[in-house]
Amino acid sequence: MADEGANVAMQQSLDALPLAEREAVNRIWSAFSSSPHPSRALILKGILTMCCFSQLSLLSNELQNIIRLDPFSVFPHEISLRILACLDAISLGRAAQVSRRWRGLADDDALWKGICEQHIDKKCNKCGWALPLMKRQLPSPLKRQRADTDTPVHAIKRIKTESGCFSSETPIASRESTPPPPPSTSSASTSEVRTRPWKNVYCERLKLERNWRNGRFVGRTLKGHTDGVMCLQYAEHLATVKYPVLITGSYDHTVRVWNMAEGKELRCIRGHTRAIRALQFDDVKLITGSMDASLRIWNWRTGECVRELQGHSAGVVTLNFDSEVLVSGSVDTTVRVWNFRNQDSFVLRGHLDWVNSVLLWTDPTQNRVSPSPNADPSDVSTGKMLFSSSDDGMIRLWDLANRACIRSFTGHTGQVQSLKLLMVNRNKLMTQYVARLQNSRSSEPSTSGHPYSSTLPSGLPGFAPANVSIPSPPSSDHPGYQSPELTPPDGFDPTAYRTNPNSLPIDAAYSHVVKPRYVPDQPVDVSDSKPAPILVTGSLDNTIRVWDVESGRVLNTLFGHIEGVWAVAGDKLRIISGSHDRTIKIWDRDTGACQTTLVGHRGAVTCVALTDDKIVSGSDDGDVKIWDFGAYD
Repeated sequence: MADEGANVAMQQSLDALPLAEREAVNRIWSAFSSSPHPSRALILKGILTMCCFSQLSLLSNELQNIIRLDPFSVFPHEISLRILACLDAISLGRAAQVSRRWRGLADDDALWKGICEQHIDKKCNKCGWALPLMKRQLPSPLKRQRADTDTPVHAIKRIKTESGCFSSETPIASRESTPPPPPSTSSASTSEVRTRPWKNVYCERLKLERNWRNGRFVGRTLKGHTDGVMCLQYAEHLATVKYPVLITGSYDHTVRVWNMAEGKELRCIRGHTRAIRALQFDDVKLITGSMDASLRIWNWRTGECVRELQGHSAGVVTLNFDSEVLVSGSVDTTVRVWNFRNQDSFVLRGHLDWVNSVLLWTDPTQNRVSPSPNADPSDVSTGKMLFSSSDDGMIRLWDLANRACIRSFTGHTGQVQSLKLLMVNRNKLMTQYVARLQNSRSSEPSTSGHPYSSTLPSGLPGFAPANVSIPSPPSSDHPGYQSPELTPPDGFDPTAYRTNPNSLPIDAAYSHVVKPRYVPDQPVDVSDSKPAPILVTGSLDNTIRVWDVESGRVLNTLFGHIEGVWAVAGDKLRIISGSHDRTIKIWDRDTGACQTTLVGHRGAVTCVALTDDKIVSGSDDGDVKIWDFGAYD
């Protein structure tokens, strides 16, 4: 059963022998070949007793190669796939390099579909990695035009310069998780849908996630506003248009609508007489709130103002709406709820200072009951909840049906500027909370170098001014008290701009080497756990806090910004924050570890938006930046 190479080598050795020895060897081989099986075994045993150690070693080496058997050449196809299903993605990739047979098995679509289901849009319980979802996007007109001329997709991606700056000569191409089917010429082909191999889908997501973790991005700066950008919203999928839309509001009293597929401004909407602090839009309407104390409803595709709402006695700072109600928060310390059905409104009072952020939420634990046709038109559906945060440091949860505050979240020592609600697995949430709490209690309490340490110098860059008192440190068992140890990369200096405020920063990302805060002792059972809401809040006390909505307690506190946090956003994988220190930080949602710091803005980062592959940020410098992690090759 020797292979071809071994037979050639053996024949060459035989030809080198004298004629008499060759005849003797041939007689031995012929006698062994013509012997029955029992005689063969006896002959081999006798030969083994006559072999010296070197000959036995040669025999051992030869046997290792001869008796080696490819199991997948023997097993049925189904058994082979069952075995390979126990491997992770890296091991499957290595198995595909063994042989053509192994590659055919290791590239099986069913295997990679299972791996994708374990990792995409959720964290794998085995390896701890999670991959972005990357919802399918419609191709932009630019991409369709380039596709007609057979231009590679990567050719229309923007290029990052060697210095790390943005290069804006070429628009960013929208990414597609599944290419659209080609135009069909027959009715039979219309039912056929082209799909990509699941292995390619996994590799694409893995590449994107590695870009997120390593801070590799391609960026762009959108210029148009003449003053600070205070609010924005980014929508990749709309029913009324076939391109992603970004709308921004600014202190220059304008709202600007951007086509993100081509990177150009579509229109500038004017009407407010003071700064625009809040906005939200859907397929048909845009609602803006301004410091002129009014709210306006627009048709954002035409720029026409449909209606103006008056009710607040001072500037409108925040708003949020759904299909039933519109909620606004104001400098006058009130929250006003506008009912779309009857165009009436009512006021919620309780905050003692500016209301900076409001967020609607439908509580799934309550039986949702819509008002009957005969009910009071001002009634709100049961289960409709509202979060609000204020400069008084309080976060309140309101039951809109009863018009009452049902819970208060206390813990921030500064003005709470932003809110974000996320849904997580409850079993996993509590396991991580208990492990984090045990870890903080087992650590030696120390305030050395802690953000809340009363020994911090004041009046220096990065610290509190001399005339501002530093808040007292929290208790040692406070979740997040033991902040992660960050190892800044070479050249990372978040306060460098203070020495020369007029210098233009270079857009760059710095990945932090972090030590994991905890390792769960027990595996988490996520099979029968219901989603639980957590609230992420950003405050001018320089911290981000994660709250359990049901209990009102702090689950984690994220330290890292050296100045106040203006904006937060998040998804199933990560949390991002924009700060007055001009940086954007990317945090692991589960551990609270800071993964990457983005620098480049020349002013405070006031608003952020997050998608599967990019971050959009607005700043006091008037710029809007797009940090595209999916476009980096």
